[in-house]
Amino acid sequence: MSAAAIIVAGGSGARFGRDEGKQTVEVAGRPLLAWSVAACAAAAGVGQLIVVAPADRIEEYRVIAEEAAGRAVAVAPSGPSRQDSVMSGLQAIEGTPDAVIVHDGARPLATSALIEQVLRSLSDRPDADGVIVGHPSVDTVKVVDVDVVHETPDRARLWSIQTPQVFRMHALRTAYMAAAVEGYTGTDDASLVEHAGGTVVVHEGPRDNIKVTRPEDLVFVDAALKARREGVG
Repeated sequence: MSAAAIIVAGGSGARFGRDEGKQTVEVAGRPLLAWSVAACAAAAGVGQLIVVAPADRIEEYRVIAEEAAGRAVAVAPSGPSRQDSVMSGLQAIEGTPDAVIVHDGARPLATSALIEQVLRSLSDRPDADGVIVGHPSVDTVKVVDVDVVHETPDRARLWSIQTPQVFRMHALRTAYMAAAVEGYTGTDDASLVEHAGGTVVVHEGPRDNIKVTRPEDLVFVDAALKARREGVG
């Protein structure tokens, strides 16, 4: 199954507390963004690589991405929201690959093996429009209004969802176009496909596939990446 990968790296990183954002901060010897790009580039079946970056930093991000990938990388300008940014990435895809992978530039612990597994899962499921990575919730989750608990959903049915998320090209483009027409905003790419009537299935991935959001996340990620490099764990 041929695929194009969109690596979303257009956020301001406000919660990270760094004026330059988090994508260029060094972790385990290379920029944070480089790890996600390298994993996508090394995955079998992945052809085009598209990084979505702030419009005023496109060349800076291109240099980082191409050094990590070892090949040409397209860079598309980000939009005011993540949804706009992914749409920009979709518009940058050339031709018609079978699938589109959407991955967060700030999830450096995702591996090329995981990306290949998700692509293979989609190929093996002709009934599915998309396959997303996640893991069953290990915490009790409560619905809270201000500070009052209103409901405790059954944890057995709850999953924590991550990226990569992979979709059939037509299904994802159709879902994004429908969302634009309807003014619908989803919380992730899969929610748009679901809203459009598509079928999405989950692939259980590793719990350590965290998204770097705050500076303290780098401590864990840096240690994990160095341990992998040294063959520990």
